[in-house]
Amino acid sequence: MVIGGKHFGQYTYEHWFDQEYEETNSELDILLRPEEEKDYRIVEHITREAFWNVYKPGCDEHLLIHTMRNNNAFIKELDYVATYNNEIVGNIVYAKTKIINAANEYDVITFGPLSVLPVYQKNGIGKKLIEYTIKKAAEMGFNAILIYGNPKYYEKFGFIHSKQYGITDMEGHYHDALMALELYPKALENINGKFSEGAIYKVNKTKLETFDKNFPPREKLVLDTQIFKE
Repeated sequence: MVIGGKHFGQYTYEHWFDQEYEETNSELDILLRPEEEKDYRIVEHITREAFWNVYKPGCDEHLLIHTMRNNNAFIKELDYVATYNNEIVGNIVYAKTKIINAANEYDVITFGPLSVLPVYQKNGIGKKLIEYTIKKAAEMGFNAILIYGNPKYYEKFGFIHSKQYGITDMEGHYHDALMALELYPKALENINGKFSEGAIYKVNKTKLETFDKNFPPREKLVLDTQIFKE
């Protein structure tokens, strides 16, 4: 896919949905906990609400997260929900990914979708989910996180442009949106190549219409701000 003239891999644009970019001073009593099986449909609903009509008419991120959980690359230990008054209002998920060059493949991780119910966005919920899971990922021994995202937002978490490590997208392009965070000093030293999110971020479009029938009907709108108009 292409954003702003830059080529991005399939479904990397969820990282551009920086719901917390302009935060308020609100201090909500938000609690974080691992997602449980009983939460699955609630989280899928939240994801659908968060992404509906944002990047295209409707969305498919709710199907994406539904299928991600059954993929071997999914990191269950980093699947967290944010709750407010005992109700789930946000979610973050991670996946194992790779940096590939002609000689080697190196394991790294990524996160997304990051979803916050629209009514609760800009209250620091996404920030709290990111900060907590970054710390946990480091404790689990992962080496680095790579994402596609708004540099102005993700720099506050310590992410820097992947170009500084010699890491491109799968097309071999450097661009500002591809960001990297070492989880311990020199974790990416002597590691370079192409960042591959892998098959986990691919959505079966033919299943989307059927899957979407499990949720309340919503109107698909074409908006000027959307990347896709399909």
